[in-house]
Amino acid sequence: MSACKTLVRSSISFFQFQTRSSYRRSFYFHISSNFSSFRPLPLLSLNPAFRIEPCRDPSRRYGSTQGAISLETSEEMAVPRVAAESPGEKSKDTVEELLYNKDDVSKLMKMERRPDTEGLGHQERWFPYLDKVKAGSMYLSSSEILEAVTPYIMDSRKERFRHAVKNRTYSVCLVVEGLSDFGNVSATFRSADALGIQSVHVVACDSSKRYRENRHVSMGAEKWLDIELWDSVHECFKVLKSRGYRIATTHLGMDTVSVYDMDWSCPTAIVVGNELRGISDEALGSSDLHCSIPMKGMVDSFNVSVAAGLLMHHAVCDRTSRLGCHGDLTSEESRILLAEFSLRHNDNAIRIAQEYAERKIAELKSKL
Repeated sequence: MSACKTLVRSSISFFQFQTRSSYRRSFYFHISSNFSSFRPLPLLSLNPAFRIEPCRDPSRRYGSTQGAISLETSEEMAVPRVAAESPGEKSKDTVEELLYNKDDVSKLMKMERRPDTEGLGHQERWFPYLDKVKAGSMYLSSSEILEAVTPYIMDSRKERFRHAVKNRTYSVCLVVEGLSDFGNVSATFRSADALGIQSVHVVACDSSKRYRENRHVSMGAEKWLDIELWDSVHECFKVLKSRGYRIATTHLGMDTVSVYDMDWSCPTAIVVGNELRGISDEALGSSDLHCSIPMKGMVDSFNVSVAAGLLMHHAVCDRTSRLGCHGDLTSEESRILLAEFSLRHNDNAIRIAQEYAERKIAELKSKL
């Protein structure tokens, strides 16, 4: 009888073990199958360095009254952040690479850009792109780019592009001055993209300091923004003013204006400063106005990325109230930016455009 009980217990234990093993295999196959359809995740592998990390936004104090929101609007939000690292080697984030290499930033933007020396001219506000892009030995217009590239883009993606472009503006831009934390820079990029602010400017961190650790929080927003890097406040502000922007620095002082009393339909560059020191004296002296977000609690400051997001969010709300909408691109500008997004879609887009240009050249030669 005792031997029989032992045999029964052993059989049950073996059955439970087999069930758990089977479940693990089934669960692993299900997860692997689901992730395999996501092309942007080539790092997924069976090596022991594979791990899934949650996305954590940084929490840092900011030395003056300024503030923000990081909206969770990206498709990728529903997917856990996946990272694969070789033992003892950390992957380098795109934002980190961009901030140390101006050439990489310029390569993000595909359409030909208008020279800053042109100024505004007859235009009321700044739009950076010309209606042409170099494709092989010839230039293509935005219409030709769309004709060449869009057949290779999924309908859902094209609709996402159209929705984003409809809600984009260059009438408000963001300037981050002297930030030393990659997490904060990345978070401001993410908020700008989510709120339809297309133009972002980064004034270099103090040369005696280096950016602190990268926190991977941009969610790829840098791919869709127009990012410009500057070595000095003077250079940045000079160009922005030539483009028709008023410079609004976030600062607490006697002459500070509440963000709720500002007219955001006027082209405005919002400037936020270093995590601890705030806006530099040079930036304060060169700006057109100082603004702040009224505080309701016991603390007297926001985290810098929160500050930037709150300012951009209020700008969007105010512009929508005054103008009826935030996005203000003309039909031509929308088409050019849509072509720009289509070229940024993946690395093959430029090659497809070049092949299209070669076919057009061949057609022209055949008609001669």
